[in-house]
Amino acid sequence: MPRLASWNVNGLRACGQKGFGSWLQACGADIVCLQEIRATPDQLPEELRAPPRWHTAFQPAERPGYSGVAVMARRPWDELQTALGDPTFDCEGRLQLARFGRLWIAGVYFPNGNGKERDNSRVPYKLAFYRALQARLQPLADAGEPVAVLGDWNTAPEAIDLARPKDNEKTSGFLPEERAEVARWLQQGWTDAFRHLHPGATGAYSWWSQRFGVRAKNIGWRIDLSLLSAAATARLRAAGLSPEVQGSDHCPIWIELADA
Repeated sequence: MPRLASWNVNGLRACGQKGFGSWLQACGADIVCLQEIRATPDQLPEELRAPPRWHTAFQPAERPGYSGVAVMARRPWDELQTALGDPTFDCEGRLQLARFGRLWIAGVYFPNGNGKERDNSRVPYKLAFYRALQARLQPLADAGEPVAVLGDWNTAPEAIDLARPKDNEKTSGFLPEERAEVARWLQQGWTDAFRHLHPGATGAYSWWSQRFGVRAKNIGWRIDLSLLSAAATARLRAAGLSPEVQGSDHCPIWIELADA
């Protein structure tokens, strides 16, 4: 039963100094998707670039110290794709699409809608990325392939997914147009793995502001998601969050799938 995990590490080098290596070896995952690595492979120490008994691949952004994704797996993937074919997206290192047998796993760092002035100016870019990625993955899902899309979606789908929805109705991450994009995936047959198994769970968050005391009070957002195609949903056995894991302003999320 493969276990898949995803974690926005908010800088892999920094997270590496806060126990990432110990978490990786103890997490029980077969495949780990990382977001916001903020480094090129040559900038990483050996224990992060090539941890023992793991196969790794990194997709950094062209801009130094920004964005970037990585995949770490217990066995080699059969195929790995990293591009949507649009340079405005591909330059930011936001996608790795790995195939393990018939199972496709997309590790994705979805854009934040905030511009440099916290002004929601990147929302159109963010929405366009959602649509471009779905256009790439929907044919696989419609063909009956098991596909899991794990990562930092940067959107809380529903009011239950953040501690203070009323206060954030005009905040990127909970804007109606952003939530509508996630809803469109669901309407096209994708399943939010955690919410599917835990429909009424409250206080289940994956990101907290770094302001003092916010995480301790669990004033958070569930913006790290696993969306599954119908074929992958049929194999879903468990899904959860690991808020006890420190090292980033996000916590890891995970799912377990039955063997094919």
